[in-house]
Parts: sequence; C-alpha cells; structure tokens
Amino acid sequence: MSGPVPGTPSLLRAINDRAALQALLERGPLTRPEIGTLTGLSKPTASQLLSRLQEAGLVVLDGVREGLPGRTAEVYRINPAAAYVAALDVTPDRIAAKVADITGTIVGEHTLATPRRPHGELVDRLNAALLGADPPDKLRRVVIGVQAAIDPSTGTLGYAAAKDVPGWQIPDLVPALSAGLGVPVDVENNVNLVAVAEQAHGAARGHRDFVLLWADEGIGSAIVLGGRMHRGATGGAGEVGYMPTPGAQTAREAGRYANHGYQALTGGPAVLKLLRSYGVRGTDFRHAIANAVRAAHGEGQRADDARAGLRDIAARLAVGLAAITSVVDPALIVLTGGIVLTGGETLRELVEHELHALTIPQPHVRLSNVEGNPVLAGALDLALATVREEVFSSTVPS
Repeated sequence: MSGPVPGTPSLLRAINDRAALQALLERGPLTRPEIGTLTGLSKPTASQLLSRLQEAGLVVLDGVREGLPGRTAEVYRINPAAAYVAALDVTPDRIAAKVADITGTIVGEHTLATPRRPHGELVDRLNAALLGADPPDKLRRVVIGVQAAIDPSTGTLGYAAAKDVPGWQIPDLVPALSAGLGVPVDVENNVNLVAVAEQAHGAARGHRDFVLLWADEGIGSAIVLGGRMHRGATGGAGEVGYMPTPGAQTAREAGRYANHGYQALTGGPAVLKLLRSYGVRGTDFRHAIANAVRAAHGEGQRADDARAGLRDIAARLAVGLAAITSVVDPALIVLTGGIVLTGGETLRELVEHELHALTIPQPHVRLSNVEGNPVLAGALDLALATVREEVFSSTVPS
C-alpha cells in the first residue's frame, strides 16, 4: 500500500490523525476542544478528524464531561481493541508471556516451562504460552526476547551454545516462527529489550547515547547510539560476556562458548566464589551480595572483609565498563541484573568510583528503575511502536 503523497490533503490528514492519536495516547481521554487545542486544529477540522478515526475503529466515545451550566462535552479515547501485541521472554527454564492492547494495558499473562526438544515442539510451546495469556483475535505482532542474537546476514540465532537454546538453531528462524505462530514475529536479544524499556520509561529516559550492563548469572550489554539500538554486523554488539579481560581465560584456552573473558570474572558464579574468599557466605550470588552489603554497614573485621569483597566485584565490573567507555564514550551507563540490583546503591557507588579511576570520560552510572520483568516490558514497547505505526497509518487511503 502506497503512502500519502507529499503536499496533498491526504498527507495533511495523516499528520493530523497521527497528532491526535498521539495526544490521546499520552494525555488520556480528551474532549474535541482539547484535541483541537493540542493539535492546533479548528473545531470543524477536529470534528472531521474524530469522525474519521471513529469510522476507522481507532477512537471511541468515553462518556461526557460536564462544563459550565447547561454544557457538556463528549470525551474520546483510543479504542483499546484496535489492535493487540504480545511479548515472550524465553529463558532455559521458562517462557513468560504478556499480551497488551494498543494503549499498552496488559490484558493477559502466562508462564510455562521451556521445552528442550526440536523446533516443532518449540513452536507448540510458544503457542501454548500465548494461548495461556488469552490473546484476542486482533493480535498484530509478537516480540520474543531470547538469550542470544539474530544474525541479520544469515537469519540464524548466534552467540549462544545450541544446548542453551534448544530448538532455535534453524535457518530463517523469524519467518519460521511467524508461520508457526500465525502472526508477524520479531526475535530480539533479551538485554537489548531491557535497554528499550530503560529508554522508554526507565533510568535512560531522555538519553540518546547510553550503555546498559546486565550483570546476573550471565553478563551482557546493550548499546544505544543516537537514540537507536546498535546491533552490529552479526547482531552481536553488546555480547561483552565473551570480551577478553585481564585475569581470565580467553576463547583460545577455554573454547568458544565456554566460561571465559568478562563472564568468567563477573558472572554470578564468579561473584559467589569471590565473596566466599572474603568470608561472605550465601546460598547463591544474590544471597551472598545481600549479606555483604549488610555486613559492610557494620564494624570490625567482618565489615572490612565485606567492603573489600564488594570493592573487588566493582573493580572487576569497572574493567569491562572502562573498555566499553573507551570505545563508545556514553553519557550514561545503566546497571541492571541480579548482581548490581542486589548490591544497590552501595555497589553502584563503588562501580562508578572504580570506573572513573580508569577512564578519561566520566559517564554517569545509574541503577535500573524499570519495575517487573524488563525483558517483557521492552518487548511490549517494541511491539507497540511497530503496531501503532501500522495501525495509525491505516486511516489514510492508498
């Protein structure tokens, strides 16, 4: 379908429609005069616009608002049923699904175990996760977050061992999943999706250049330049877990997908081992970090050891961040994942201090403030942006 021709009435209608729909999304239910004021349209033009949007099924009446004595105004809102999107967060253990209407309101969610068998069962399982979230018939797009990355030149999934993503190692993965699920699908690296959420409504809101570091059981990052995600030639931009780092084995010694580089020094298992060497105990790395933070606020040898352990973790994280900063020079670094979020402000301050001791640029370092599952949040943001672009353009005839 061709778009509106520049300089024609259809282009002006498209611009006005988009402005009105955006105002309704951002400001909530509005009256016709309010829409006219926000878009700069006259009353007759605003009335024609609302009629057009109602006829297209994008806007519905939302009651009336009483004003001066004897006067009422009809209130309009985005029709939430105009389209729906879904997000899937796939890990080796489980698939989490959420469905949202075009306004971003969550209308369904579901979680089930991840299959460890071939592609056919994978599609069935993804479908089961979606069906459990009860998607309406107008599902327009699904965005799937995975612990790997799509190579745009081959269409295959890379940066993960086959055992970690069973069933995903097939040619033309995205077309195959789209056909299997019966809806357009995007597959995106999970850490990239976290960065999308941070940029939309988190610590990176308003920033066009930032780096996000995910420090958890595994290590990953995302790079946003000029407001856009930088994915790299093979989709692997930000796969810093594999980055050669002083003090750790490289891929040459350990093997391509083995535990080496930045991951070997800063991943969850390494952090747990490190804290235990300082006498800090815990059933897992999160528990150990929480114990270290509590102990660090005390006095005596135990507190000194805990503080030393946390400084050691921060120094290890800072070495990798310094390498990234030297190349990208971001204005902001956002820290997220179980290691840094459990460490909280105590660990954040230490990381920032250690980083600034190593680099000429002095980027701000912030903790993530996206609530809930940030992978699902970013997947929904990405799906909604695409679908709103499609749906909001449908009022203009070809």
